Amino acid sequence: MIRTATVVDSYRLSPMQQGMLFHHLFAPDSGADIEQMIIGLPEPLDMAAFETAWQATLARHEVLRSAFRWEGLAEPVQDVYDEVPLPLTEHDWRALDESEQNEQFKAWLAADRTAGFDVALPPLARLTVFRLADDQTRVVWTFHHLFLDGRSFPIVLKDVFAVYEAARSGEELELPPATPYKDYIDWFHNLDLKPAERYWRDTLAGFAAPTPLVVDTLGTVPAGTTGYSVAESWLSPVLTTALNELAQKAGVTMNTLVQGGWSLLLSRYSREDDVVFGATRACRHNTIPGSLEMAGLFINTLPMRVPVPPDSAL
Repeated sequence: MIRTATVVDSYRLSPMQQGMLFHHLFAPDSGADIEQMIIGLPEPLDMAAFETAWQATLARHEVLRSAFRWEGLAEPVQDVYDEVPLPLTEHDWRALDESEQNEQFKAWLAADRTAGFDVALPPLARLTVFRLADDQTRVVWTFHHLFLDGRSFPIVLKDVFAVYEAARSGEELELPPATPYKDYIDWFHNLDLKPAERYWRDTLAGFAAPTPLVVDTLGTVPAGTTGYSVAESWLSPVLTTALNELAQKAGVTMNTLVQGGWSLLLSRYSREDDVVFGATRACRHNTIPGSLEMAGLFINTLPMRVPVPPDSAL
């Protein structure tokens, strides 16, 4: 961060940002909510054009120049700075064979995630470029989920590569002003939330405790680890086609089908016939012009309550 950078705006947080900030302050070294976007390019990277593209994108989207402040305040705020350089590190791994590259990259990803960010200092992002071969480059864009949601990723990268391609050709592309994330924050905090409160009180009436995920044996969590990981399982083309056909026949999305399966699984392991779990929603449908093209954190996790009668047929 440039220590002389000036705060040009400050505003409140969204509810999801408040929750993420709480979890970050509770366990700052956990690696939670640290996103790593991996971009493979079948060509050498023009570093000067790449840096130019990112700085132009930071200039356009003020949320990319933000950090968070909470000490001595009644509630936390996010500050927007006038100018923030994006850290960029290069690694030349061309002398390593593919297996060595993969092994070192896996270890690097874990260390990079654990390193995290000081969310009080902008920018909450960094770039790392790996030269894997003369015609192969890998870029990792690491950032905190606090200020960007999944639908913002392509919005930001579209701007980056538009400016990058222009800069490589010796041209200068001026990006039009973007709708600031503050417009969404102001819109949200001026909503009348009483109807929503009534809806959720009715929807969750009678539900008293979180749905437990009961297992027969609890494993031990090594010190310094998060206690969770990611497991992948690939479905066959035949099964995938069958699931798509089932979703179409029922008039639902694949996501709804997956949530139905998760509900059945929770019911089985919790031995309860009324389960609740969190479902993330994009929450970009509002009255703000250009909201679908805004960068920021709009998502919210809503409770999904599903009755699973033990005698119901599948």
